[in-house]
Amino acid sequence: MLLAAVVCAGVGYLFLRRRPVLWALAAVSTVPVVALTLVPTAGRSFAFCVVQFSVPTLRTVEPLANLALLFPLVFFATLATRRPLLMVVAGVVLSAAIEVFQGLVPALGRACDTNDWAMNSVGTVVAVLVASALIALAGRALSTPVDNSVDDSNVRSPRELSTGVDKVGDESNGRS
Repeated sequence: MLLAAVVCAGVGYLFLRRRPVLWALAAVSTVPVVALTLVPTAGRSFAFCVVQFSVPTLRTVEPLANLALLFPLVFFATLATRRPLLMVVAGVVLSAAIEVFQGLVPALGRACDTNDWAMNSVGTVVAVLVASALIALAGRALSTPVDNSVDDSNVRSPRELSTGVDKVGDESNGRS
């Protein structure tokens, strides 16, 4: 999960101002979601759902995988839309739809699990938070005024150079 967040944040920062690229990255991020959730596997041939609300341990790979599953998709979609609340809702609904689909289509050989939905939802919220923080930090960096001031007390304008007049009003051609 941490690796996904760091990689996504770096790539997202590079393309923060290029929304078509962000949408393309979000689209590419759907490939692993589909491959890991909707591609049929050899297994059961009946539909069922496991309804459980237990706290999964982080020692197993599955909870971490479920945390990271929707992260890139939601992260890049949040950067592209700049609508974090909408992306939280979309990610939670997408995860629920995947779980229901897995439970209703026995040919997939998969089962729906409320813990999978919960971990996907937590990953969605974390993705939106990281994307929102990146947007805020990048916005702050761009809105911070840069001090480009130069001590120009000895610099003469082209008019002053052509007329021989100092900035103070004295003539610099030798006459006083």
